Amino acid sequence: MELVPALARWIHFLAGITWIGLLYYFNLVQMAALKDAAADGTAAGISKHVAPRALLWFRWSAVVTWLAGAALLGAHMGDAFMLRNGFEVIGVGAWLGTIMLINVWVFIWPNQKKILGIVPANDSAKNKARRVAMLASRTNMMLSLPMLFFMANGLSHRAVLGF
Repeated sequence: MELVPALARWIHFLAGITWIGLLYYFNLVQMAALKDAAADGTAAGISKHVAPRALLWFRWSAVVTWLAGAALLGAHMGDAFMLRNGFEVIGVGAWLGTIMLINVWVFIWPNQKKILGIVPANDSAKNKARRVAMLASRTNMMLSLPMLFFMANGLSHRAVLGF
């Protein structure tokens, strides 16, 4: 077993668990908890202490997951993204992961900065940001299921990728 593919595989696996785990936490736990906490006036602790820290891990684990996946694909990255030469299935997973990464950095994080008061925004902008961030996050949650399926089942070149 070569060292780089072995390290890339484990980094991809661990960062992916962190990323997808936080994605599910935000969508299945925190979103509902913030509603309840806002109703009884206790949301400040979540939005001030928990959410920024969780979002830090969320966005950077997305980057590390993507980079480690790219390292795993190595010279076959073009084949995966062009969906050719036996990399069609893993390529679909790579495309879904790429779309999810873009959602994190282009839609979720910039809008969360407004929601959390990291960047100034009026109430109207915050309400719009909540909607955009929620839709992008829910989209990522839905994309995560086929992405995991295609990544787990698309490794027809297991020896090349070190699996």
